[in-house]
Amino acid sequence: MTATDIRRFLMRVFVTGASGWIGSAVVPELLGAGHRVLGLARSDDSAASIAAAGAEVLRGDLDDLDTLRAGAAGSDGVIHLAFIHDFTDIEASVTADRRAIETMGGVLEGSGKPLVIASGTPALPGHVATERDESAPGSPVAGRMENARAALGMAARGVRSSVVGLPRTVHGDGDRHGFIARLVGIARDTGVCGYVGDGSNRWPAVHVLDAAYLFRLAVERAPAGSRLHAVGDEGVPILDIAEVISRHLNVPTASVSAGDLGFLGQVLSIDQPASAALTRELLGWRPVQPGLIEDMDKGHYFG
Repeated sequence: MTATDIRRFLMRVFVTGASGWIGSAVVPELLGAGHRVLGLARSDDSAASIAAAGAEVLRGDLDDLDTLRAGAAGSDGVIHLAFIHDFTDIEASVTADRRAIETMGGVLEGSGKPLVIASGTPALPGHVATERDESAPGSPVAGRMENARAALGMAARGVRSSVVGLPRTVHGDGDRHGFIARLVGIARDTGVCGYVGDGSNRWPAVHVLDAAYLFRLAVERAPAGSRLHAVGDEGVPILDIAEVISRHLNVPTASVSAGDLGFLGQVLSIDQPASAALTRELLGWRPVQPGLIEDMDKGHYFG
């Protein structure tokens, strides 16, 4: 492939959530591959972080639909990562997410340009969820699954839409607000690392750098209507996670009621392993970073 051929495939990608936990890995992944990035920033700090990474900045937030339209219209593709993680009003967060997807997808209609959105892997208690599955009704990720269906439906309207299902834990050095960090914080505060039931429920997981690589592959070449899974560990038993936290904080583990862990308890109560076999076959994606337990044992969650 000549230099001219390579340039033909390089894009200007509009990224929402560009300064967030996953976005802060996706932006350098895109830039490192030669793409240009326009990052949405809702604060001065976010803008500074995006600019420092080498991307362009567009000021606005998910409620600023005119800004979202402008960002999508001025780009060759969109990666939508932003989500309002307000667990006290998850319905409002899902509604804002849906409006953003509809707005940006409307701009891309008929263009064949990519729209890649982040969602969650399905929760199917007792079964390893694949890219062909959807969550059971009433699951914690059901609302985002509805938005994912809407995005995939845009494939019929000339949008190269795809959905990257993220597991419950996207881990790595720098994770300060994810579920693992929350579990560590609760264990520090209470002096015990709690788990629900017998601890056999399983969480899928992926390292943030592996997830970022999949987002790049998706925006570059995922077929329209693709469901993808960014899963490295198909299912890590919750008890194994608790034991790592116990060892590093020198606190005991104990089975506790789901209510003792707030919103997190609901998630911990569900056995929800997931597979990425179809994604690996479709795009050749291969996780190469440490798995969850190995990564936790590096100690950065406990510093």
